[in-house]
Order: sequence, then structure tokens, then C-alpha cells
Amino acid sequence: MSQRWDRGQVLGLAPDAAAGRAADGIAKPGRWAGAGCDDEAVWGECQGSGKAVYRACADLTGPAFRCSCPSRKIPCKHVLGLLLLW
Repeated sequence: MSQRWDRGQVLGLAPDAAAGRAADGIAKPGRWAGAGCDDEAVWGECQGSGKAVYRACADLTGPAFRCSCPSRKIPCKHVLGLLLLW
């Protein structure tokens, strides 16, 4: 299993302070379904504000990030929240 990242490492990836703050509200187990990880990636589905479910993942080897949300921030608050939860 790959070594987990600490809070500082995760928030250091945030494109701005607002994304980092928003990630805290998303880093709660109840917000995520189908979350998992292996040695190379972390993934999960986060319930959005409406009916939308956002699929987020982080490739830990790059690192590289992907989320189905409409945010233009990379990584978005969903990916950051997922990494904080991990």
C-alpha cells in the first residue's frame, strides 16, 4: 500500500485557499460512496449539491487528478476532499 499523504501535502496541491477550505467539508465519509484505493490511485463518488454524483480520482504516481464536476480548478475540492479522507 502506498504511503498516505498528510494534510499539509494534500492542501499544498490546492489551486487556491478557497479550494482547500471547501475540501474540508467534503472530507467526510458520509459524502462518499464506492471509495477505494490501491498502490497507485484513490477513487470515489461524492454527492454533489443536487442529484449529481461526481466521480473523483487521483493517480498517486503522477500525481494526476480527474473529477466529473464542472470546476475548472485542478485539483478540485472533490479530489482534495477525497485525498484528505484517504
